[in-house]
Order: sequence, then structure tokens, then C-alpha cells
Amino acid sequence: MKRKIILIVSLVAGLLAAVLTRVYLAAKEAEVTARKEALLRRFGTIEAVVFKKDVPAGAVLSDAEIGSLVVPQMGLNGQAVERQDYREVLGKKMLVMRAKGEVLFWSDIEGGNPSARGLSSDIKKQMRAISVNVTGAASVSGMVRPNDHVDVIGTFAFPDDAGTLKRGDLVTCTILQNVLVLATGRETAKTQQPTYGAGGGFSTVTLEVTPREAEMLAFAEQIKGRLVLTLRNRNDTSTEKELPTVDFEKIRGEIEELNQKRQLQKLGAK
Repeated sequence: MKRKIILIVSLVAGLLAAVLTRVYLAAKEAEVTARKEALLRRFGTIEAVVFKKDVPAGAVLSDAEIGSLVVPQMGLNGQAVERQDYREVLGKKMLVMRAKGEVLFWSDIEGGNPSARGLSSDIKKQMRAISVNVTGAASVSGMVRPNDHVDVIGTFAFPDDAGTLKRGDLVTCTILQNVLVLATGRETAKTQQPTYGAGGGFSTVTLEVTPREAEMLAFAEQIKGRLVLTLRNRNDTSTEKELPTVDFEKIRGEIEELNQKRQLQKLGAK
């Protein structure tokens, strides 16, 4: 009987110890979780790509090796691969070994961050990037943005048949149509931030053109021509054929006809 009582007391003590241990561990876990949440709230979070298992150097990344996890942002923002860029790293080769649970950094993979390669990677083959000087008004009040399409209009003092420039004898013509804007100032499609209200401040616009078009734009600026950009609807790929050069006589002779045509178009649209 005495042994039975001792056995029962031992079992109760063991169960009590187990319960107390469980309560203690649960309290500690809750404390750790609370501290972790406080850190996450303080420093912000990102959903980073992490390794599901140990990955050796030279391995090609696939869905089997990587997943995602919400982690503190401090020290990782811009360096770690985020979930939104998950597809960018699939098929890329690892440069170093990484362990299970570690965060994937752009520096860990061959080629690095595609957004850090500069403008040259955005230029199509057989095309060129050229920057032209523009004022705020010449760039549609600074509202031209990377990835927009524009027409380029130039105003020049053209020489007569004898090669003489006459003061005030200016002509305007459309040089290029439907040209892709690669950058405004130093802002590209990769680096631009959403803007509201007034347009950004920049004094140059970088365009994607053919080598021959680049020569024409370079010459136009060298003869002190003034270039103006006209913004196109992003879905409008049409071009005008045989656009005339415009001078004072052209304006004086056709302005009434152009205004009448515009009024008729307005009436037809109603």
C-alpha cells in the first residue's frame, strides 16, 4: 500500500512538473513572439526569398530550393530577393553555398540584381540611347515619363541656297515619330517612383533611336535647333506621312483651314 501511494505521488509530481514546464515554455514562447512582433513593427518587414534546404555553390535555383518568409526589413531592403521578384531568380546559378532557412541575396546569384545593371540592358539590339536637352515646356511640362512614346519636333534656322542664315527665318518640322522614352534625367522605368500633381524636374530626356536617327538628333542640337516633345497616347502607334515643314508663310496660309477642320472634327465627335 505504501509503495502504491509513493508511486501515485511520483506520477502526480511528474505530471505537475510536466505541466509547469509546458506552461513555462509557453510563456517564454509567447514572450519571444511578442518581442519578435515588436521588432517587426519597429523596423518593418519584407517577404524575402529563403532557402528550403542547403544549397551548394553552382546549383541552379528552382521551386524545390526556395520559398518565402516574412522577415525584418532592417539591413535587407534592396539586398535580399523579395517574393515579388521570385521568378527573376529561377534558373539562376548560385555563386556561394547557403544553408536552409537563410535569406537569398542578389549577390548570391549569377548576374546579380537585374535592376542594378544600368540603362544598357534596357536598350533593344541594333538600337541606341541618346539624350537630348529639353525645358519643362518642351517635355510637356515635365510630365513625360520613362516608357512613354513621343514625337520629336525641331525648330531650326535653315540656310538659303547660298548657305546664308537669315535672322528670323525659322522652320519647324517633325523629325521623329513614336519614339520610346528610356529615361527622364537619371530616372528610368526601373527607378521611377509614383508621382502625383506636378511633373518631375529634369533637363534631359533619353530616347531609344536607330543609329541614323541618333545622328540626326545630334546634328539638330549642334546647329542650335530647339527640340520639343509631343506626348502620345500609349496605345497610339500611328504615324503621319509627308508632314510638311512649317514657317511663318505656312502658318499664315493654312491657319484658317486648320481651325475650320478642327471645328468640324469636334462637331463630328458629338
